[in-house]
Amino acid sequence: MGAAQVLSLFEGPILAIESSCDETSVAVVVGRKVLANSIASQIDLHRKWGGVVPEAAARAHVEALLPMLQEASSEAGISLRDMAAVAVTNRPGLIGALSVGVTAAKAIAYRYQLPLIGVHHLEGHLLSVLGLEQEVPFPHMALVVSGGHTELVSVRALGEYEIIGETRDDAAGEAFDKGARLLGLGSPGGFMIQEAALSGNPKRYPLPKGLSGDTIDFSFSGLKTAVLRLVEKEGSALNVADAAASLQEAIVSVLTERALRAVERQGVEALTLVGGVAANLALRERLAKACDRIGVTFLTPPLSLCTDNAAMIGLAASHRLAAGQRDDIFLEAMATAQLG
Repeated sequence: MGAAQVLSLFEGPILAIESSCDETSVAVVVGRKVLANSIASQIDLHRKWGGVVPEAAARAHVEALLPMLQEASSEAGISLRDMAAVAVTNRPGLIGALSVGVTAAKAIAYRYQLPLIGVHHLEGHLLSVLGLEQEVPFPHMALVVSGGHTELVSVRALGEYEIIGETRDDAAGEAFDKGARLLGLGSPGGFMIQEAALSGNPKRYPLPKGLSGDTIDFSFSGLKTAVLRLVEKEGSALNVADAAASLQEAIVSVLTERALRAVERQGVEALTLVGGVAANLALRERLAKACDRIGVTFLTPPLSLCTDNAAMIGLAASHRLAAGQRDDIFLEAMATAQLG
């Protein structure tokens, strides 16, 4: 196993805010301990549109942020004035949604004269494993899978990341969501596919796995098209449970294959699974068994830290604050930003 890095983390309570897409979340984190992690989901709001509407998401963040601040502060037993720092997701994401969180974080930091730091959303996912009780080995390979991201990231140390494999078109989470809509299962797509797949035959409908050959990149656009063609071809004869199981199998198998290939190429002895799709139980189980078979440590955060949440932002901010990094009142929200 890779050596456990000596973690230098911020010692005081960090108030963290996440509003990059359709979850409003506020957390209080001290070191690796999560004292509170309040989340207000917008799933019901956006369900009628079949996807996230940016303007509606921003308005919902405005409405939910104050209650989430009060809830997290109360649960942690720490008032806003007694926080030691403020962290916020400021990149990447929906610009209107991000701006709500960034504006609130700057206001709180200014009012109570607290250190402020902006956090990259993907770094939050990468370091969500710090919320686990066990030690996290460095270096390690991270498989980041969500509605907007599918990447293999070499995590050499805290703050040292390199994307070595990524999707060339659509993310795995998008394939789950699109597949669920095509199968009439609704949203959230990943969960609905997972539930339907429990009673399905994953070998019933052969579906493509994207890129072939010795690659660690991904492609899911062809899979989405294949599900559409399957629905059109089968019509009322389609077995939805089998189709869901077949779709899940196509995604889980290719994610597992590429992740293990990346681990071998990089010569690391640990793999982490993070991001919203990390909540998929079939994927967690497949990777855990595969890693155990080859003697590689497998870590994935609890379900509460998989989807977008502020606790992971606080965990990511902790090492940066401990290193003396700070942002000022001119911190900006950015819709796009490379991890680094």
